[in-house]
Amino acid sequence: MFDWIHDGNAWAALVTLTAMEIVLGIDNIIFIAILSGRLPVAQQNAARQLGLAAAMVSRILLLLSLSWMMRLTEPLVKVGNWALTGRDLILLFGGIFLIWKATKEIHHRIEGAEEGERSVKVESFTQVILQIMVLDIVFSLDSVITAVGMADQIPVMVIAVMLSVGVMMLAAKSISEFVENHPSIKMLALSFLLLIGVNLMAEAGGIHIPKGYTYFAMAFSLFVEILNLRSSRKAQARQERAR
Repeated sequence: MFDWIHDGNAWAALVTLTAMEIVLGIDNIIFIAILSGRLPVAQQNAARQLGLAAAMVSRILLLLSLSWMMRLTEPLVKVGNWALTGRDLILLFGGIFLIWKATKEIHHRIEGAEEGERSVKVESFTQVILQIMVLDIVFSLDSVITAVGMADQIPVMVIAVMLSVGVMMLAAKSISEFVENHPSIKMLALSFLLLIGVNLMAEAGGIHIPKGYTYFAMAFSLFVEILNLRSSRKAQARQERAR
């Protein structure tokens, strides 16, 4: 079980896989940040930590059930060259759920602002955790498939998942607060969720969109928005000095 400790390739796989898991977990953190923001302030941190813990457990359980995971890639329905697998179904419904949730949140942001926030409903802690768990399973699929492709030893995969989730737990609060304190960033994060939802549906339909393109688009958009925020702060500071 611990033979991999003396294998340099296993350590290289552990480092690389941990980094990949953190990158693949960015969309999960964004989703958790948006959902936890719907709770009272006192419950937000607990929801974030519990949501990420659920993500870790779901990924580890999937890793420990590789035989079931492999069956998810077997065709359930086949018409000509087109085939529908269990993985496709999960990605399809996950994408639909993500698009619906992001659209609903965007609607609340716009309509709530116009109506004095009367239309914004605070959800219960249980509702938020259940929604996080549903999307955790969807997000975990790609994470687990990536892990299986990059490492041979299950202990290496499990440790990589635990390390990556630990890093995300440390960063989740600061990311969530940053998103909540900047309305334009929050709207941008919701648009990211729409993009990810479309990607999931495309993947379910057999259209592969390289994740690098998606993450580059997200990073570039975020970079531009941060420049806008800095520009606005400097303009505001100049106006205050001129008074």
